[in-house]
Amino acid sequence: MNQDTAWMALNYRPPLPQDKMMGIAIVGAGEIVESAHLPAYRMAGFHVVGIYDIDGDKARRVAEQFHLPRAFGSLDELVESPEVEIVDIAVPSRRLLDVVERAVRHKKHVLCQKPLGETFAAAQRIVEVCREAGVKAAVNQQMRWAPGIQASHQIIDRGWLGTLTQATIQVNVLTPWDHWPWMTSLAGMEFLYHSIHYMDSIRYLFGTPEYIFADSAKFPGQPWLADTRTTIMMRFAGETRGLIQDNHNNFAPEDDWYATFRFEGSEGIIKGTNGALYNYPVGRGDTISFLSKQLSADTWISPTLEGKWFPHAFMGSMGELMLAVEEGREPGNSVEDNLDTLRMVFAALRSVEEQRPVWLGEIDQ
Repeated sequence: MNQDTAWMALNYRPPLPQDKMMGIAIVGAGEIVESAHLPAYRMAGFHVVGIYDIDGDKARRVAEQFHLPRAFGSLDELVESPEVEIVDIAVPSRRLLDVVERAVRHKKHVLCQKPLGETFAAAQRIVEVCREAGVKAAVNQQMRWAPGIQASHQIIDRGWLGTLTQATIQVNVLTPWDHWPWMTSLAGMEFLYHSIHYMDSIRYLFGTPEYIFADSAKFPGQPWLADTRTTIMMRFAGETRGLIQDNHNNFAPEDDWYATFRFEGSEGIIKGTNGALYNYPVGRGDTISFLSKQLSADTWISPTLEGKWFPHAFMGSMGELMLAVEEGREPGNSVEDNLDTLRMVFAALRSVEEQRPVWLGEIDQ
């Protein structure tokens, strides 16, 4: 297989259901819905029947902006509507369980915002509630469908990296935490609301690690309670390792910012950039280069990727849930699957607190 054929064999775009007319209603009209959920659903051609927010004026404004049929007057009105088949829940994690319980009571399938819980017990309860209701339930860990990550998944699946050895994600940017004032008082903010994406993406590509060893720190003079500099080391079975390094305080000009990923194996290497974090929130397309001894050991293949994490990957998380409904199976990003990602997150938090490696099996205890 030559280089051109190798790349053309990859399909990194999110798979979409045949039936795009399933009725989607969104709970929450915040920045992420306006900048990612709704633009992505419009690109995909999904059928959004309405939106609800506790701030009715905000819901009506967003509904008008995206030409949605209605802004629901209450959550009960939304979950009781026969038009609604899927409830996209985009609210802070502490409010998830209440919305999930009310939605599944009416047999609605649900896409839950991440993290699935700010405690592991809360996330487990959501899994139980959805299982008991017999609905399809997924988590919006949409970075799995970012072009660079999905392309990497295809390359790894084809065996072009050989035995996996190292996963590394490094981010050094200036993050505007004041956009999300409701989360800045939460001590575990960085792990729960940011690095959770990187942990989930690495788990998607490499599998679930055995233990986490993490550290974190504040930046001098920062106004937020939570640490904004984190390091996460992951040990997998055998000789495979992972590393995530995050600094959200880079005050240098944007040409100094970086958000990179690198995945290595015995037969190949992938390297690339997470374009969404450059010039945030504007961003740019992801980039990727890879080489493989099976293709050409000394030549990097550098295709042009279309799209970026925000908003394109949001087609993937909702699309996977819709495919699961359509095909009568569990979604790959199911709430139950997501418990392993949360084990990584809470292991990292416990590791910082106790200054030791934490095995994921400890999180169930």
